[in-house]
Amino acid sequence: MYPFLTKLGGFARREAVLVISLVCALLSMIAVPPDAAYTGYIDLRVLCLLFCLMAVVAGLQQCGLFTVLAQRLLTGRKQLRLLYLALVLLPFFCSMLITNDVALITFVPFTVLVLGHIGRMEALIRVVVLQTLAANLGSMATPVGNPQNLFLCSYYSLGFGAFLRVVLPLTLVSLVALSIAALWTRGESIEITFPQQEHIAQPRLFALLCLLFALCLLSVVHVLHYGITTAVVALCLLLFARGLFARVDYALLFTFVCFFIFAGNIGRIDAVRHTLEMLLGRSTYWTSVLASQVISNVPAAVLLSGFTDNWHALLAGVDVGGLGTPIASLASLISLKLYLRAENASLPRYLLVFTLANIAGLVLLSGAAFLFGCAG
Repeated sequence: MYPFLTKLGGFARREAVLVISLVCALLSMIAVPPDAAYTGYIDLRVLCLLFCLMAVVAGLQQCGLFTVLAQRLLTGRKQLRLLYLALVLLPFFCSMLITNDVALITFVPFTVLVLGHIGRMEALIRVVVLQTLAANLGSMATPVGNPQNLFLCSYYSLGFGAFLRVVLPLTLVSLVALSIAALWTRGESIEITFPQQEHIAQPRLFALLCLLFALCLLSVVHVLHYGITTAVVALCLLLFARGLFARVDYALLFTFVCFFIFAGNIGRIDAVRHTLEMLLGRSTYWTSVLASQVISNVPAAVLLSGFTDNWHALLAGVDVGGLGTPIASLASLISLKLYLRAENASLPRYLLVFTLANIAGLVLLSGAAFLFGCAG
């Protein structure tokens, strides 16, 4: 009995958002018992595309694409400030295609290795915090960069042009601010070498995965039906890379299902619906930012989308709302866990730097959102 409870407790700690979403769904089912309307809650397109993207990106990571890319960029004699800039911008740009959490899973351990190799571990907190901000902010630039963007693009049937008009100004401001923060260090040259040169593993599988990723992008922009893409990806994995099925984050998929149920039921409770409509009527942007701080930006997007047509303010709010508390974006918790594995890691110092940097970013980008009309 006790080993089972220990395992259950460990699972709850690892998948806290899933557990919370499940509890919310079950409680909402007490208020709104299951009926035929439940079938309309689930956005199958989002779930299928998330599955495909997670499987394909896991395969690209397995082939060593991102490690090879980072190694090629960093090898040789570098200015220290340019090294920090490269380490920060790698997750910024890569998160646009591979999502913020995968970017951090890939590049934070790599950063620990590089800084340890050159004897600059004192800069680890600063660089990892900037990488976390970079992954969260870079990922907002594309529909596939994070789950909330994919969901909102599907829910509101957004074209890429309309989507880009909201996120592009915020992305450019983020790029400039992160670059300044990364370059803000003394000038010093260092030589960077690696024990062995990394190469792309399984070139044929890599080529297939690149093709599958292109199919995913075509489905995201509504050129190809998601059902065709899902069938092709599943068949290719079954034939050539069955191990990738196990690397899909099924907890995230089930979290979406739970929040679909919760949001659908909440929309049918008059008192709650009126309260949310009132808050969103006052400020969709700030409501989505504040909701993200408490339940994280992905659930906030799912919950609030059913109560507002002001999609541009909601999109800006949940993307910028990924800054703030450690739970505002689940990717922030990933980088924190990875940092704590490093030698002499200090949780209080990390949280202090993380909080100050996130507050500064939240203030800056909120100002930019109103200046460029993204939050109106």
